[in-house]
Amino acid sequence: MSERRARGPLQRVQRRSRELRAQVEALRAESAAAAPGQREALWLRCTQLKKLVEENTNTLYALKKADEPAPVGNYSQRKEEEEKLLLKLSQQLQKLLLVLDQDNVTKNYPGDEEHQKGPCAEDGNEEEESEDEESEEEDTEEDEEKMLDDPNVRECVAVGNFDAQQEGDLTFVKGEILLIHDKKADGWWVAENSKGERGLVPRTYLAVPKAEEESQEESEEHIEVVDETADGTEIKKRTDSHWSAVRAITENDTVEVLTTIGAVPAGFRPSMLCQLLEEGEEFRASYYLQPELTPSQLAFKDLVWNSERNTIHPRPTRVCLIVTLCSCKMIPPPGTGVRVLSRHVRLCLFDGSRVLSNIHTVRATWLPKNPQTWTFSPRVMGILPSLLDGDCFVRSSSLSSDIGILFELGITYKCNSTGERGELSCGWAFLKLFTSSGIPVPSKMYELVLSGGTPYERGVEVDPSISRRAGSGVFQQFMSLRKQPVLLVKVKSPSVHSKDILNFLPETLVGSMCYIHLLVFYRQILGDALLKDRMSMQSTDLICNPVLATFPQLLDQPDLMDALRSAWADKERTLKRTEKRDQEFLKSAFVLVYHDSVFPLLHTTFLPSYKWAEEEVELSRWKVIHDFLKRSRENDGALEYLLSSENTHRAFDISELAYDFLGEVRENNPGE
Repeated sequence: MSERRARGPLQRVQRRSRELRAQVEALRAESAAAAPGQREALWLRCTQLKKLVEENTNTLYALKKADEPAPVGNYSQRKEEEEKLLLKLSQQLQKLLLVLDQDNVTKNYPGDEEHQKGPCAEDGNEEEESEDEESEEEDTEEDEEKMLDDPNVRECVAVGNFDAQQEGDLTFVKGEILLIHDKKADGWWVAENSKGERGLVPRTYLAVPKAEEESQEESEEHIEVVDETADGTEIKKRTDSHWSAVRAITENDTVEVLTTIGAVPAGFRPSMLCQLLEEGEEFRASYYLQPELTPSQLAFKDLVWNSERNTIHPRPTRVCLIVTLCSCKMIPPPGTGVRVLSRHVRLCLFDGSRVLSNIHTVRATWLPKNPQTWTFSPRVMGILPSLLDGDCFVRSSSLSSDIGILFELGITYKCNSTGERGELSCGWAFLKLFTSSGIPVPSKMYELVLSGGTPYERGVEVDPSISRRAGSGVFQQFMSLRKQPVLLVKVKSPSVHSKDILNFLPETLVGSMCYIHLLVFYRQILGDALLKDRMSMQSTDLICNPVLATFPQLLDQPDLMDALRSAWADKERTLKRTEKRDQEFLKSAFVLVYHDSVFPLLHTTFLPSYKWAEEEVELSRWKVIHDFLKRSRENDGALEYLLSSENTHRAFDISELAYDFLGEVRENNPGE
């Protein structure tokens, strides 16, 4: 009888994964029926299991097809399926840890007794007070009804949203002030909105506007409620910041004026994502590029050293996709009173209420004869500018079931009459990444119909005039649908090779595909400085490394990133095949290229400050960058440029050389 063949490395990992899956299922079953006293022991088991799953995942990533003792069919596919299984187990354990932690918190909640005793002790007083309040409310309602029917009261406020049900009806939103021209007995009144549009509205949706003092009290009460419900967690902070952006949008009078004079369609709004970018660094790529510390700040949460490979560990994520912006069609252009400086798409991860990643921007190109069609990734001589690159990567480890990609189409404009600049949203679309059963959406081309307003509004069209002009027939309605603005995007999973590279990046990041190799260099140099070369893991001293200290600044200046890409591409063409396989040599070569290209440009006085959609500034900056790179190539480095008396630089600052990782984390995560 022949001897049984030994299992290969992949088979051993698969067998270990099946054992771990059985243990996870058993632990979940025990947790569902566990007594309160058993929670702590289950939490410890869950932590140990999660560690074992991570170890098996790391073992899986270290495997190579050449390690197998015998040929294995569909090796890449089997490895990818195993990766999905381990990721699913890790997510299940993470959810279980959160549940067990929550049980421990609620078990010791100090206010339970008071919460249970309070209502019983005050039942009598509450009943009397509630009767008085009910009688007062009834009297108030009767008075308001009489005032509403008074022929002399012409101004009314909408208490809800109403969509026109047939021709002749007037659509309005909650809070809109309407001027009543005829109060008919059938309950359908003739009203006029602020745009001069007239139509029939239902009386039951209207109320008499309250006095200013009462409205101020209501707004103050609303603010207090928001403050009371905020529990101080990170999610609440981000939600509050989003609503501040929405409030800034609703208080913007410029867009209302432009809409009234017909310069922009009614569905345009001030850009919400632009507002978030201007509020702070939290939604910029440089924020997510920084290492994330554990709550104790004694270790790194997303940066782990692999001593066997002498580099950082790759970190797989739940979401890892390549999104290609193809084109935008039927985008209504603004009127003659507005000059467009830039057309672009901003995208980020979104769960319906808050932004979960940095906000990435891709500029569109268009033809003057057809400004309604936007395209991306045009053919150019040399390297494609990263700002025009429509190929983007999306990474996230968020467990939210509602996670998706938010696309906001925008224009940067300048008013011809006043010279005022601003940014408008021309519509938005949301692509959910998982179905209701948790299955990832398929890789294919998606045609997303754009909505008007902001992502927090519903039922707003980008250009309502399209629907108004459409007839009631089937053919007219079909033609109206073809005129609706749409965004075409292609979603696909990265190849095995691309995924291996992307796994070196932070767990949450959205960016251009042409940046990947530069970001990986930065992360590897970061791992060397923080995990390999530091004398002690408890040391918080400044690290002398110009690349780490200044590289995040480049992500907010696409032309400097293009300069670094160009310089590195020139260097790569001179490398030998053996040098390209040596990671240590490549890192040292990258540092030299960085010092000879973008590092001097960051501190020269000849380079104007970066300004978005300023054509003169962009041309001036590109001329300075082009001339510097040309001289650097001719003189085999930047030393001659730095020592020349013709060039001046800003005063030296220690921050040019010193990297303070703890300071960066504290700066980017206030209050943690």
